[in-house]
Amino acid sequence: METEGARTDRLGLLLNQFDHAREMAQVRLTGLSDEEYLWEPAPGCWSIRRRGEATTPRAFGPGEWVLDQGAPDIPASEYAEVARQAAGGMTVDRIADDWSVSVERVEQVLAHTGAPEPDEPPITTIAWRLGHLHFHFAGQWEWTFGERRQEPKLLVDFTPSASLTLDRFWTLIDRWRDSVATVTDEQLDTVGFSQYPYSNDADHPFAGVLSGANLEFIHHMAEIALLRDLWRARFTTTG
Repeated sequence: METEGARTDRLGLLLNQFDHAREMAQVRLTGLSDEEYLWEPAPGCWSIRRRGEATTPRAFGPGEWVLDQGAPDIPASEYAEVARQAAGGMTVDRIADDWSVSVERVEQVLAHTGAPEPDEPPITTIAWRLGHLHFHFAGQWEWTFGERRQEPKLLVDFTPSASLTLDRFWTLIDRWRDSVATVTDEQLDTVGFSQYPYSNDADHPFAGVLSGANLEFIHHMAEIALLRDLWRARFTTTG
C-alpha cells in the first residue's frame, strides 16, 4: 500500500523509520576522530581495550581489541519484562537462562514491590556504543538471514580506528537493511524467524523484532550524538 509515494504497510513503515535514523546518524558521525572515538568522559567508562587490559570480567572480541562487558544482571528497567515473562508461563529456570542470571536473582526481581531503584549503568565511550551496535546487528543478521551458526561474539573485529570502524559498520548496516527489505508479510508474522541467541527474538514475531532493532539503533545513536556534543563542549567555560 502506498499513499503519495510513501509506503504505509508494516515493513515500509519500519524501513522508513530505519532509513531516516540511519541518515541522521551518518551525518552526526561525520568527522569522528580516533581521539574522540576513544574519549572517556568519566572514570570507570566502558570502552574497547587491548586484550589483557580490559577492566570488565566478560570483555570479548576475536582480535587484539575487546569490548567491555560486565557480569550479567537484570536491570531495573527490565523488571516489568520479567514479570510479563512469568505471567506468560515461562518458568523461573527458563527466565534465569534467558537473562543469564541465577534463579535466586529472578525470584528476587519477581518478589520486588513498588518502584525499583533507578539503574546505574556504566558511562560508555563512542567506541563502546558503536561496537555494541555492530556486534548486535552482525549477530542478528547471522541468526536471521545467515547460516545461524557463527558465535556472535566472534563476528566483529574491534579496532581503535574510527574511520575503519565506521566503514565496516555502515557496510553491515546496509546489508541488514537490504535483507530486511526482502522480508514477506508471512515472515513478519513468523515467531522465531530470527534465532539471535543473545535476545528473546525467537519468542516473537519478526515484526516485533524489527521494531526492537530500530529502537536499539535509534537510542544508541542518540547517545553517541550527545557524547559528540559533550566532546565539542568539554573545554567550554563561561565567564
